[in-house]
Amino acid sequence: MQASDFLAELSRLTNGFTPVVDPIYGAEVYRFLDLSTSNTIIDSVDTSSAEAIAIYIDTYLSKTGGKVAYGGYLEKRSIYDRSLYFGTQEIQLKRNIHLGIDIWCPSGTPVLAPVKGKVHSFKDNKNHGDYGPCIVLEHTIKGDSFFTLYGHLSRASILELEIGQEFDAGEIIAHLGKPEENGDYAPHLHFQIIKDLQQNEGDYPGVSSAGNLSFYKENCPDPDIVLKIGSKVKG
Repeated sequence: MQASDFLAELSRLTNGFTPVVDPIYGAEVYRFLDLSTSNTIIDSVDTSSAEAIAIYIDTYLSKTGGKVAYGGYLEKRSIYDRSLYFGTQEIQLKRNIHLGIDIWCPSGTPVLAPVKGKVHSFKDNKNHGDYGPCIVLEHTIKGDSFFTLYGHLSRASILELEIGQEFDAGEIIAHLGKPEENGDYAPHLHFQIIKDLQQNEGDYPGVSSAGNLSFYKENCPDPDIVLKIGSKVKG
């Protein structure tokens, strides 16, 4: 399927705001959050500390009257500098460009399948700064498969999961994890759409280098094409 056709088909899967976390949070309580290197306020936050990041996000939501923060697609971030998992000093190879959308809300929050799918794979990715427990669902559009990835989950979320297990749109598939189990981040969901999983299981790069961005940008389109948060929320 051509890239333009794939994007069009993705958009048709949902008709409006489609939650990927607890639907108790309506679109009106979402607030766009900028964690990019261009946000100079981040320079004063200890990004090596999950607690410090959580305080920053909670303060931002309190000031803006929101309950859920979201954003991050193709955002260049310094937050990954704390982890050797992403590390290299070579600019073109340094992985710091975010390929999914982050939904920041409390640990334990239910995670939903935005569209019907089945479990392709799952794994606890235990590197510091990695996904922690992660689930990949497989979906089909006109006979072609694509995948959605859910990272930073609770360990309990994958204990009784089975390959091939089916979930309807809107069904709970997992819950968000705490920092000690989610890769050491403030609680949030990393949600990513992947056209070609490239034989990965329970994992897929969620952060790209500048040198590889052209490939990943096409293979991992903006998740808001499905969630449609931006169509309902003004930053």
